[in-house]
Amino acid sequence: MATRDICLWPNRVLTQTCADVELDDPDLVGLIDDLFDTMYHAKGRGLAAPQIGVTKRVFVVDVTWKEGTRDPRAFINPQITETAGDMLIMNEQCLSIPDIPMPVARPERIQLRWTRRDGGLETAVFDGILARCIQHELDHLNGTVIFDHQTPEMRTELEASYAP
Repeated sequence: MATRDICLWPNRVLTQTCADVELDDPDLVGLIDDLFDTMYHAKGRGLAAPQIGVTKRVFVVDVTWKEGTRDPRAFINPQITETAGDMLIMNEQCLSIPDIPMPVARPERIQLRWTRRDGGLETAVFDGILARCIQHELDHLNGTVIFDHQTPEMRTELEASYAP
């Protein structure tokens, strides 16, 4: 387990679509461990593999650890299979674009299918901050960052205020 450097915008790896993970990948367990170590060290609530320079479809989240109880979750080859509820706009932050909160509209609830760390397939419905965090990290696997959710005018303004 190790803490890795987080790739900062405009690193090209953050715009790439990630490849599916092979479940027999000998680096997978170490990658997941490194994602958790790096996320907790950076005081984040989620982290995707491309944010540490690895273009594989895996991310981790833990939206409760800052309140005292850890709930680490790893998602391999995730896919949103359904969305529901209202589109909610909330400010989001990103470890790859530090200190620049931005409004992002996302569905209130999602149904997600993914492979667990143990290789089993799972489907579940998520809502609230966990659904938002999952959608944010899944965006990273598709080469999307929170700048991409902004109007052209707002993006120009936000990028001008961002200094890596």
